[in-house]
Amino acid sequence: MLFLRVKVLDIDLENLVLINSEDLKSSQYFPQDRVVVKFNDKEVIGVLYSSTSLISRGEVGLPKKLVKELNVKEGDIVTIRHADRPRSLAYIRKKMDGNKLKKEEIFAIIDEMIDGKLTNIEISAFVTSLYINGMDMDEIEAMTIRMAETGKMVSWETQIYDVHSIGGVPGNKYALLVVPIVASTGLKIPKTSSRAITSAAGTADVVEVLTRVDLTIEEIKRVVKETNGCMVWGGALELAPADDITINVERPLGIDPKPLLLSSVMAKKLAMGVNKLLIDIPTGYGAKVKSIKEASSLARNFIELSERLKIVTECAITYGGQPIGRAIGPALEAKEALLALEDYKQAPTSLVEKSISLAGILLEMGRVSPPGEGKYMAEDILAKGKAHDKFMEIIIAQGGKEVSSDEIEVGKYYTDIYSPIDGYITRVSNSGITRIAKEAGAPNDKKAGVYLNVKVGNKVEKGDVLYTIYSDSEERLKSAAKLARILYPVKVEGMLLQKISRF
Repeated sequence: MLFLRVKVLDIDLENLVLINSEDLKSSQYFPQDRVVVKFNDKEVIGVLYSSTSLISRGEVGLPKKLVKELNVKEGDIVTIRHADRPRSLAYIRKKMDGNKLKKEEIFAIIDEMIDGKLTNIEISAFVTSLYINGMDMDEIEAMTIRMAETGKMVSWETQIYDVHSIGGVPGNKYALLVVPIVASTGLKIPKTSSRAITSAAGTADVVEVLTRVDLTIEEIKRVVKETNGCMVWGGALELAPADDITINVERPLGIDPKPLLLSSVMAKKLAMGVNKLLIDIPTGYGAKVKSIKEASSLARNFIELSERLKIVTECAITYGGQPIGRAIGPALEAKEALLALEDYKQAPTSLVEKSISLAGILLEMGRVSPPGEGKYMAEDILAKGKAHDKFMEIIIAQGGKEVSSDEIEVGKYYTDIYSPIDGYITRVSNSGITRIAKEAGAPNDKKAGVYLNVKVGNKVEKGDVLYTIYSDSEERLKSAAKLARILYPVKVEGMLLQKISRF
C-alpha cells in the first residue's frame, strides 16, 4: 500500500492515477496496474501510470473527476492499493466469443461499469463485442432495465408522453414544434434530450439558446405542472448513467451497436416514467438507417422491447436523405424553429411537415384526436398560434424570456458558398454539412453553423448562393470555408450526367 500526497491534474483522463517513476520502481506496482485510491470512506478505481517530470516523489496526480469523487483537495494524503479483478471481465470475454449472456452477467457488467471498476479499454471491448456479435431481445431487455435502475427513476401521477429521434440527420429541430403542439392539448410531454454527440446541435443545445436546460427533476415536475411540457438536457438528471459511459466509448470508435441504440433510448424513457412513446427513425442516404427495410426491422425491435417494458410505442419512418429545414447549428436552428411557430407558412416545408406529422401521431395516441385526424389537428394548433404561445410559456417557466425569431443572433462572421455551374441540386450531404458546421464552431459556439439556400431538386444558376457558413471566430470560419471547398457537400449537376460513346 502506498501513502501519497494529492496533486490535482487539469487533464481529461478519467481513470488516470499518475505517480513518480522512482516511486513506481521502488513499489510492488507496475504501469497500467488497476488500483484503488482511497480517502476517508471514499474509493475510486484507477489505472496506474508514471512520470519523471509531472509528478514529484511522494505525490499522486489525479484528474479533476477523481478528485471530485474522492472529495479531496491538493495536498491531502490518499492510500493506493491493488484493485480486485472485476468479475465482469469473464462475461465480457464470453460476449466477445459470441455467446449469450445471462441476466445476472449483464447486471454485473453494468454495475461494475457504474462503480468505475472497468477501464475504458474494457468498456470498449464490451461495446465492440456488441457491435460484432449483437444481443438477442432477452439480453437487450436485461441491459435496458439495469441501465435504468442504476440511475434515478422518475414517477408521475398521470400518463406521460414523449417523442425521440434516433438522430443522424442535421437540422432535426422538430421537438421545438412537437412539444408545444402536444402540450397545448393538455397531454404531459416532458422532453429530455441530449447535447450533440456527433452532430452540430442536439435538441438541448438548440433550446439552451433560449432558456435553461439543466433543470433538476423537481424543477421539471414544476414546469410540467404549469405548462404540460418541458425541453431539458437529460444529462443533468442522472438518468441511466451507464448510457453516458458507453457513449463516451462509442464516439471515438465511430460505432453505434444496435443493442446499445435500443437500450440507450428505452432505458432513459423507462427511467423518466414515460408511458407512451413515439420513435422517429430518419431513413435515407446519409442517415444512420439507409433503407425502409432496415428502418422497419429497427422499428419492430423498438416495439418488441417496449412491450416487454410496458411502454406503448409507435415508430415513424421519416425522410432523412438531407437536412431537415435549412438551418444547422444551435442559434440558427432556434431561429428557424421560432419562425415556424410564429408563421409556419414562412418556414421550410420539411420542418413543418415532419413536426405536424409526428405531433399528429402523439395526439392520436393520447386520444385527443380521432384516428387519421391528428396531423390536421396539429397543423391547426400551429396555424392558430397556440403552439407558439405554449412554447413561450415553457421557455419562461424554464427560466428564459419571451423572444422572437429576428432577435436571435447568429455568428458575426460569415461567408457565402456559390454554385460553380448552372444546374440542379442532386445531393446535400448530411455528413458534409455537419462537418462544416462543426468546423465553424458548432455546437460549442452556439452562433456557428450553416444555412442552406437550396435543397435537392432546386434549379440554380452559376453564382447563386448555395449555403452560408456562420461563426463567431474569423479563424474557424476560414477553416470551415476551406473544408467546404474540399467536401463539396452540395452537389450541382447539369441535366447531362454522362455521355457514353461507341469507342
